[in-house]
Amino acid sequence: MHSHQTAGDVIAAQIRRHRERLGMNRHDLAAECARLGRPDLSYAVIVTIETGRGDGNAKKRRQVTAEELLVFGLALATPPLLLMIPLGTEETIPTVPGADPRDPHTVWQWVTGEATPTLDGPLDGRYVPDTRQIAGTGQTWAAAWATAAYPVSLYPELARRREAAHKARLRAALHSTAQTEYADRLGELAHVVNDMHRSNLTVPSLPSELTEDMVRLELLDNLTELTRGDE
Repeated sequence: MHSHQTAGDVIAAQIRRHRERLGMNRHDLAAECARLGRPDLSYAVIVTIETGRGDGNAKKRRQVTAEELLVFGLALATPPLLLMIPLGTEETIPTVPGADPRDPHTVWQWVTGEATPTLDGPLDGRYVPDTRQIAGTGQTWAAAWATAAYPVSLYPELARRREAAHKARLRAALHSTAQTEYADRLGELAHVVNDMHRSNLTVPSLPSELTEDMVRLELLDNLTELTRGDE
């Protein structure tokens, strides 16, 4: 088990780990950062990030900003989120100063919106409902989180429904008996599109033939904001 005091410590350790995994020295990493538009992430800065301390008792660590996290992720051929939340190499990682560390996969699910956080209860993050009201609005914290995280489920669902409708359309073009299946898959796609419109979310570009068929069958509630496009 590794012990890290702050999220900044985790990021610094992971930058070093992935740099060494790739056989890169700090000059190599600085050159990659420069290629990505951040020449200021120099050898000296990388040394300070990797070897500094965050507790004020030694050389102060240079903290990594959100933009720099993206740069380091691309420079190290590593999903940037893994630099902050290492899966599979740590038993626990820090969350916020007012809470105990949690296992990385639990924190990953919080950050991606796949699960509702709980800062109390079991270490593995099993959900304990948070019934606190937000600023006297009557809305609970858990309900507010669920509303904000809703797009996390809609976008991958749209991709799945889009692919299913596309395949069903190809089958329907070859076999007339597959027309009903295509209509069903198209209806499922339209359901997700309508949900996204009701949530004021931008719908990614859809194949024009699918859009046209949804319009023809009057499956869409709102046409004005639908993004149309061809694959």
